[in-house]
Amino acid sequence: MSLTIFDLDNTLISDDSDHLWGEFLVEQQLVDGDDYARENTRFYNDYCQGKLDINEYLSFALSFLAEHPLEKLHQWRQQFIDEKIRPLILPAAQELVDEHRSKGDTLMVITATNRFVTEPIVEIFGINTMLATEPELVDGHYTGRHIGTPCYQEGKVTRLQSWLQGSNISLNDSTFYSDSHNDIPLLKQVTYPVAVDPDETLRRYATDNNWSIVSLR
Repeated sequence: MSLTIFDLDNTLISDDSDHLWGEFLVEQQLVDGDDYARENTRFYNDYCQGKLDINEYLSFALSFLAEHPLEKLHQWRQQFIDEKIRPLILPAAQELVDEHRSKGDTLMVITATNRFVTEPIVEIFGINTMLATEPELVDGHYTGRHIGTPCYQEGKVTRLQSWLQGSNISLNDSTFYSDSHNDIPLLKQVTYPVAVDPDETLRRYATDNNWSIVSLR
């Protein structure tokens, strides 16, 4: 049974759900518009350049969750999924997931974006296993903090290795699909690394190392 791993943002969907969630909060006037939008864009640019301070970003991104009851958060999230995310689902990505499912592969999404935002997106693809950055939830309320290792850059490798230790699955004959150079540490761990509509840094690295390059757009 082979493990097939998918990145989410700009891989299975055609944009970044983390950044889009921030834009959605601004559009809905749920946050201080100008300041929040500016910081949201700054962090996203840092991510694209591979220099994101993940702990600083998580303090920013998870603070909103701590300010509102879970019921309201789920209502806003459902609106976000329906209005912003469903139009970004790539048909070719769903076909790719289904192809690996039909082969009997174990399917997983591994994403730096926090579980609150990504869990319902991953469910759309029918994938049951996900590793994501984990916001802390205590007595039914988010605290604004995260728990464990953020699922970002080398943290994805750490989180996957921990998951593998608790399973009967190995990285033998494994595949990982991703668009981002931030995922090179994990792409180097699998048998078949695949660059999906990659950023320029990943495209160069994939070309230099004879990795597959595909498009789902």
